[in-house]
Amino acid sequence: MLKKMMIILIGSTAIGIGINGFIFPFHLMNGGMFGISLLLNYLWGLKIGLMFICLNIPVYLYALKADPDYFFYGVIGAFSSGMMIELLVPLRDVFHLSIISSVILGGSLVGIGVGVMLRNHISPGGMDLLALLIAKWTKVNVGMIAFAMDTVIILSALFILHEPRLLYSLLIISIIGMLATAITSYAEKKV
Repeated sequence: MLKKMMIILIGSTAIGIGINGFIFPFHLMNGGMFGISLLLNYLWGLKIGLMFICLNIPVYLYALKADPDYFFYGVIGAFSSGMMIELLVPLRDVFHLSIISSVILGGSLVGIGVGVMLRNHISPGGMDLLALLIAKWTKVNVGMIAFAMDTVIILSALFILHEPRLLYSLLIISIIGMLATAITSYAEKKV
């Protein structure tokens, strides 16, 4: 249990740094519940971490019924990720990089955080938990499932916000998806 808690702390910290330090300053998007939470912030100024936790409630209620094994650590993972996003808000004014550097660093940090958690069968929240459950039922790689869902969210945000800069977000989710796929695939081969 201590190992899983450390993985949750490391993964959620990487996610919080990636979102606050690199993705949010350019008003870019992420996929999954993180992306929906960012969209709600851009539209109405709602707190990203709090929205992330609230959006996860129905998914975790479903997970409790569908597969209780993922529920416990998933709830801790989602809550920890939401809290780290809120705690690391001061990082929004720390890094002053170009947009492409921010996309690469932000996507890499979030991808590592998500991948490390998924590799250990811990969901950092919402869509990733759904991806884990779908992967378990279909035997399709969890990173590929998450990438497909994230693409739909980014394209929806592009349609809603009419902001061409959001196209950079497709690169963010590509990086996240590749890293999550690589990290979870490595774990699958070792097992």
